[in-house]
Amino acid sequence: MDSIDVPEVVVLRLPLYVRALTQLLDEGTEVVSSQQLGGRLQMTPAQIRKDLSYFGRFGKQGRGYNVTFLLRELRDILGLNGEWNACLIGVGRLGRAIINYPGFAPEGFNIVAIFDGDDSRIGTTVAGLSVQPMRELEETVRANKISIGIVAVPANQAQEVIDLLVKNKVRGILNYAPFAPQVPLNIVLRNIDPVMSLQSMTFYLRDDG
Repeated sequence: MDSIDVPEVVVLRLPLYVRALTQLLDEGTEVVSSQQLGGRLQMTPAQIRKDLSYFGRFGKQGRGYNVTFLLRELRDILGLNGEWNACLIGVGRLGRAIINYPGFAPEGFNIVAIFDGDDSRIGTTVAGLSVQPMRELEETVRANKISIGIVAVPANQAQEVIDLLVKNKVRGILNYAPFAPQVPLNIVLRNIDPVMSLQSMTFYLRDDG
């Protein structure tokens, strides 16, 4: 299977399946139907079957999916069975909240280096890591085999930081800055913007007032 043949919208739904299956496993469920899974995720059974069909046959008609097997297969497809080293750029209030978030490491995402352009922050310690100057990014990325960069700098600095990550062969970028970055086609970019999420939410709420 070539990953380019899988629609991105399908890839974005796979972590939802992983989360739901993990919860089902914790509840002691051994087999789940596409209808039951769809009920949890507010999706149609047909959509779930279509999504999973991109990656093979995981269940038997009329019998559902083995939760343990499907979870293991999807984690493997997503590359979640290994460790991924990441760096964080920007240790202001948002950056500090990100690095102190306890949910990354259990899923194999390890923030191993943090950087900032503010000289007053260099050498300070956040979550056990020393803040490094930006000039050390190239050597640190190479030495630690960092493949993911997390950007938590102001919007007017973000494109420069992202360009630097791309230059140093960091192919996965998680951007928290409120702007639309430009990256090459071979870079995997995800934007996290709570304001945009709220703006899309109000489309459905606008007539309630």
